[in-house]
Amino acid sequence: MSDHVAYGLLVYTGLQIFVTMHAIEGDGASALPMLALVVLVGAVIPLFRRFERRWENVAVATQGDPDVRPRFRRDVMTVWAFAVGLPFLLTALFKVIAAAF
Repeated sequence: MSDHVAYGLLVYTGLQIFVTMHAIEGDGASALPMLALVVLVGAVIPLFRRFERRWENVAVATQGDPDVRPRFRRDVMTVWAFAVGLPFLLTALFKVIAAAF
C-alpha cells in the first residue's frame, strides 16, 4: 500500500498543479493555487496516510489470507480514484467559487 500511496500522491500533486494552474491561467485569482495546496496538505495526505496505516497493521496479521485481497484491491482503487479524480473535482469547485465572487 505504501507504494500506491506514494505514487498516488505524486500523481495527485502533478495533476493538481497542472489542472489548477491551467484552469486559472489569466483569471487573476492568485489565492486559488494556495487554497488547492491547503486542501492537499489538510485533507489528502492524512486521508492517504490512513489507508497506508490500515494496511501496515493488516499486512502483518493476515499475511497470505485470500479474503484480504478484495479489500486491498478496493482500497488501492480508492486511493487511485482520489489521486486522479480529486484534482479535477477541486478545480471545478474552485472555478465555481471564483465565478460566484
